[in-house]
Amino acid sequence: MTGILWNFASFIIALGILVAVHEFGHFWVARRCGVRVEKFSIGFGKSIWSKVGKDGTEYSISVIPLGGYVKMLDGRVDDVSEADQEFAFDKKPLWKRSAIVAAGPVFNFLFAIVAYWLVFMIGVPAVKPVVGQVTPYSIAAEAGLESGMELKSVSGVKTADWESVNMGLISHIGDERLTMTVAPADGVGIEQTITFDLTKWNFDPEQQSAMSALGFVPFTPEISTTLINITEGSAGERAGLKEGDTLVTIDNKPIEVWQQVVDAIQKHPNAPLALEVLRDGEKITLTIVPDSREMKGKGEVGFAGIAPEVAEWPQSYRFDLQFGVIDSVGKAVEKTGQVIDLTISMLKKLIVGDVGLNNLSGPISIAKGAGTTADYGLVYFLGFLALISVNLGIINLVPLPMLDGGHLLFFAIEAVIRRPVPEKIQEMGYRVGGAIIFSLMAVAIFNDFARL
Repeated sequence: MTGILWNFASFIIALGILVAVHEFGHFWVARRCGVRVEKFSIGFGKSIWSKVGKDGTEYSISVIPLGGYVKMLDGRVDDVSEADQEFAFDKKPLWKRSAIVAAGPVFNFLFAIVAYWLVFMIGVPAVKPVVGQVTPYSIAAEAGLESGMELKSVSGVKTADWESVNMGLISHIGDERLTMTVAPADGVGIEQTITFDLTKWNFDPEQQSAMSALGFVPFTPEISTTLINITEGSAGERAGLKEGDTLVTIDNKPIEVWQQVVDAIQKHPNAPLALEVLRDGEKITLTIVPDSREMKGKGEVGFAGIAPEVAEWPQSYRFDLQFGVIDSVGKAVEKTGQVIDLTISMLKKLIVGDVGLNNLSGPISIAKGAGTTADYGLVYFLGFLALISVNLGIINLVPLPMLDGGHLLFFAIEAVIRRPVPEKIQEMGYRVGGAIIFSLMAVAIFNDFARL
């Protein structure tokens, strides 16, 4: 219950910040263009707080925190006196109206740059993208990827850490191939470029990572079979396991790697398993009955609430992704550009069917992401805000009526035909656009519940 409340609170904070940024873009440019702004609201519905500023604008926080709006004086919806005509939105030149509408998404992109600038200045711990195991006969193996290689770039985009690698791979969903620049495993020799054949790449984001679907996993330090943590009230504690125990056998089979323990426990929910452990130099026989949990795609699996000791990362693999005040600006612009490219690419693939609608995420998934990143710390939360801000900006530029992009589309038509698009056509467009948007929202929310 506490986790749900934390996710909800983080979601409200994140959404409030991003909506405020977006609407402030409209507000700020409208004021600079001489348009009277009557109300600036974060949220919809009944106001829970409002105040009229010295500028005559009512600033409000409303009860439904799923968006916001800026209400401007507009002769199409208000009775505007002759004296106030010059302050009405609809009386402004086309370029000013376009600037006001485009300002919301532009401010979202600018916010992402600022957020990433702070991330790069604060710094975030990272590890070099060194390949761990490569599955034989997989797409990665056939491309020539080997354990120990360091991934330098994906299709020409540099990959300093695993996040960059993951973004690069995801951007190729639906493509036929991708290229990857790699450094040799022993560090001796020149970098080489290898090509991945993606025609047989079956990638389901809900079931696996892009890397594992290609047939490789990141390098991780050695995991021992000595326990370092036992969750209170877990199956492990009930079985009598203690911190410092070394697991020797499970289900009467010798344990060589920790993955054997994971596999055995997951395959035996609510079923007894024989354990032999080494404790203070003596072997002890115990019986563990793993608890059960439903996992999407796997059905009922067992879990025991035990964690092993993990070796430290090699010092040569670890680094802080951190830059100076000036260098961080360039890195922030570059990162924002990469996220914009990825978002547009995925949107195109969603439209043509290369990416299924089951990949859409709604407010529940966003809330989980907000809560998780807030748990990790400020720098991760800022990165999350930047990512969602870019997505919000791109989505608002989609040329669908009801969105900023729809208004810009009508303005573009107006620029060509030299007169405003007839209101009846605009109204019809808003209805069609609204139906599409609400249908997509319904699919996204359905996907959210399906992932619970």
